Amino acid sequence: MDDLTPLTNFQQLADSTKRTPKKMTERQPLLLQSDASDYEGNRSLARPPVRSSPPDSTLVNVQSEDSIAVHAAGAGDDDEQSSQAGDNIAKYNPTQHRTVEHPTSNFDTMVHLLKGNIGTGILAMPDAFKNAGLYVGLFGTLIMGAICTHCMHMLVNCSHELCQRLQQPSLDFQNVAFCSFETGPLALRRYSHLAKRVISTFLFITQIGFCCVYFLFVALNIKNVMDHYFFLDVRIYLLLLLLPMVLLNLVRNLKYLTPVSLVASVLTVAGLAISFSYMLHDLPDVNTVKPVATWSTLPLYFGTAIYAFEGIGVVLPLENNMRTPEDFGGRTGVLNTGMVIVACLYTSVGFFGYLKYGEDVKGSITLNLPQGDILSQLVRISMAVAIFLSYTLQFYVPVNMVEPFVRSQFDTTRAKDLAGTILRTVLVTFTFILAAVIPNLGSIISLVGAVSSSALALIAPPIIEIITMYNVGYGRYNWILWKDIAIFLFGIAGFVFGTWASLAQILNPNVD
Repeated sequence: MDDLTPLTNFQQLADSTKRTPKKMTERQPLLLQSDASDYEGNRSLARPPVRSSPPDSTLVNVQSEDSIAVHAAGAGDDDEQSSQAGDNIAKYNPTQHRTVEHPTSNFDTMVHLLKGNIGTGILAMPDAFKNAGLYVGLFGTLIMGAICTHCMHMLVNCSHELCQRLQQPSLDFQNVAFCSFETGPLALRRYSHLAKRVISTFLFITQIGFCCVYFLFVALNIKNVMDHYFFLDVRIYLLLLLLPMVLLNLVRNLKYLTPVSLVASVLTVAGLAISFSYMLHDLPDVNTVKPVATWSTLPLYFGTAIYAFEGIGVVLPLENNMRTPEDFGGRTGVLNTGMVIVACLYTSVGFFGYLKYGEDVKGSITLNLPQGDILSQLVRISMAVAIFLSYTLQFYVPVNMVEPFVRSQFDTTRAKDLAGTILRTVLVTFTFILAAVIPNLGSIISLVGAVSSSALALIAPPIIEIITMYNVGYGRYNWILWKDIAIFLFGIAGFVFGTWASLAQILNPNVD
């Protein structure tokens, strides 16, 4: 996720009033039911502040007097109050209560969506096809893209439902999980804070994993260029990159990184275009590669493919920051259009890359380009520079999840700044150590995808939808419930087997 859009702190939900209505409408906030008979005595829905999600130079300022949960309308008949509260919720449109300082157009949102999904994962797709086989990879990637896109729609729809239920303008990923549990079945409400922490933890792991992959990707591409002149171990290049990486990530103001992001985007597009020209030149026959791989390598394919569809964290910030958020969903909306482009790009790079280089394909397609060709050397250098510059945007997310807590432990501004600097240095060094310990790019991409990306993209959305729709209904024959269970089981299977296969390959790199 090279570029994500943050949200500023929204207003907290007010504590619910103590009352016991006689009846409630289907979509009325469950926080109105918080009496002693419900759950551990009078529980209130005090939502923690929404932390800034992933980075962008654009900030969102959402403030609304309607961002408070429904209160009692004073003394009177409970039935009438309940009916009136339900009517108010049914009329509440979250998108009309957002105050966005710099809203994005549909085109801007499309660019951010593409940028948030297209990173190092697309260059690893030929390696994924090697683990799946040509035709399994072809159809599997398209199916995976459809499932991931549907899960993104699920997350957006649940966010809208919860915003309407709680009368909040917008929510981020973590607080969608929190509010779904907090307003769901009574037995699950005690786990609302745990759900928020779990999502935050996997977001942190995902971003740290991306940083590790970026670190290793830059070192491997520089090494591949320099091996034409002299040979050094990849860990030497990682060590040489450590200091400039630390210095770059001491920049705290994203405003100064906007030109950096633009340069990285231009270099990425140029590198992909030239890589395609190499892949499409003198393509061999399809019979030269495996149509179907073995069962033992399919989990590795899953991990790499789900890593590539890395944009689940960018979906809600982008939709929340749009000038016309109603254009985000729908059959021909921004989300579907963008993800169709992403899925086609992934499939094309994987299909033609594997067909071109066969079983010799490496963890990044740039490493397969002719070593002595000047143009291919420029591709490696441009992609290495682009990913190096994009590291800071990836690093922004985990460091801003931890830094506020670290800074709060100190009193003076000087001590806070020093603690923040040390934290950034330690985290960058940590990603360096991980990259040095696991110098196999394909294995670490598959591991990050299987562990964290599958949890966020395939496991969390169906759980959130099941709990959110508990009070609304699952449709005819409970089809929403069965669909979510199927996606959940698919995600769990990929998580377990993908993690196992990736760890096995890391621990035994010479065993196919």
